[in-house]
Amino acid sequence: VRCAALAQSAGYDGVEIMGSEGYLLNEFIAARTNQRDDEWGGSYQNRIRFPLEIVRGVRAKVGPNFIIIYRLSMLDLVEGGSTLDEVIELAQALEHAGVTILNTGIGWHEARIPTIATKVPRAAWAWVTQQLKGKVTIPLVATNRINTPEVAEQLLADGFCDMVSMARPFLADPLFIQKAAAGKADEINTCIGCNQACLDHTFGGKITSCLVNPRACHETLINITPAAKREKIAVVGAGPAGLSFATAAAQCGLDVTLFDAAAEIGGQFNIAKQVPGKEEFDETLRYFGKQIALTGVALKLKTRVTAADLQAAGFKQVVLATGVTPRTPPIDGIHHPKVLGYLDVLRDKKPVGKTVALIGAGGIGFDTAEFLLHEGVSPSLDKAKFFAEWGVDTTYAERGGLKAAHIEASPRKIYLLQRKASKVGEALGKTTGWIHRTSLKNRHVDMLSGVTYRKIDDAGLHITVNGEERTLAVDNVVVCAGQEPQRELQAQLQ
Repeated sequence: VRCAALAQSAGYDGVEIMGSEGYLLNEFIAARTNQRDDEWGGSYQNRIRFPLEIVRGVRAKVGPNFIIIYRLSMLDLVEGGSTLDEVIELAQALEHAGVTILNTGIGWHEARIPTIATKVPRAAWAWVTQQLKGKVTIPLVATNRINTPEVAEQLLADGFCDMVSMARPFLADPLFIQKAAAGKADEINTCIGCNQACLDHTFGGKITSCLVNPRACHETLINITPAAKREKIAVVGAGPAGLSFATAAAQCGLDVTLFDAAAEIGGQFNIAKQVPGKEEFDETLRYFGKQIALTGVALKLKTRVTAADLQAAGFKQVVLATGVTPRTPPIDGIHHPKVLGYLDVLRDKKPVGKTVALIGAGGIGFDTAEFLLHEGVSPSLDKAKFFAEWGVDTTYAERGGLKAAHIEASPRKIYLLQRKASKVGEALGKTTGWIHRTSLKNRHVDMLSGVTYRKIDDAGLHITVNGEERTLAVDNVVVCAGQEPQRELQAQLQ
């Protein structure tokens, strides 16, 4: 109550009370966490007393015209969570207590179901908000994985909600609303839901930013200012780094030419977008394609340049963003016919057998495993498939909206191996690593750490684990053992 009053005195128009995601108010509401036997526990009416008293106290303190948004956990996604009838009852009581707007909260932090990561289909949870339409008279806000104006407009047009809420999309592009209002949605830098520089940084004690917009939260440090004179700049490599630098330099007024040996822009993002759950990465390439046209960058694809070429063309500065090449580990038999690289699989779509060992369990190993374990439409593009896979009951028949998960049969048996003795996938993102590990465990991937690779031959992959020699009789071995920088052109220029 005091915080709301302070916000009002500071000039804010309203506050949002956090009543979801398993925080304190949500814990009072749920029987699984509220074990009290006094007037604040027991019956549902007692369990919702605490949030209602807070809302009443805030409304009495701030008066009738101050906005109070309440983030209501409309779908707990944990055992012992609320039923739909209970959510509706609380929503109606909150309206009566003085709430102005109801925002949608989806899932507790303890829930083992992804709710905001890129694996989640766009606007996947809007159906939950719709359950309250007609049950209250105050506006309802849909949230989670709404990342384009088109998605937002469609939700409003289809009657899922009265308003939409976004957060990460404004880190990706602070001009999101301005561009949408001007009819320039194709110029928006879309949030891809990766969490790598926003939530992962936050929970790691770092400054929040954005993978696709590194200026986010660093606007005073990374400035795009007019260049003193228009010099010719060459940027070699049209992956994400080269695209970002080239378009930013052109915005500064420099004469920029962007070279790449490939037939399309994107570099490693073209590989990443092949992985089920990472389709959104294509949005970043769409954005930069538009920025190249808007900023006047001269794009030269299918062009492998040498130092002599760059010198002859008279470039004043050369920026190298030439990317990486896959690392080949020194294993006996590494060139055996059954050995493939991750580019062979993800980019070139070479045939892969039914039993596969992946050497390397970093991000590339996990991505390659996901690619090999899925068939047909990606769950990230099919809401019904996603909900079935993660055990979400869209009929809301049970408490918390849970049901038994249905995992489609995997087309392959996968072994995911790493040299390190630490937990497999330990270095993955703090807020998304558990999703990747769970996805593979659900498909019965054997994850082995502390592996020594002895040799590869017709019999398969020979390894030693915990002092025990084993032979994995696999059809293919896919090398996902990291990457090395391409520095050939750097050496020429120096």
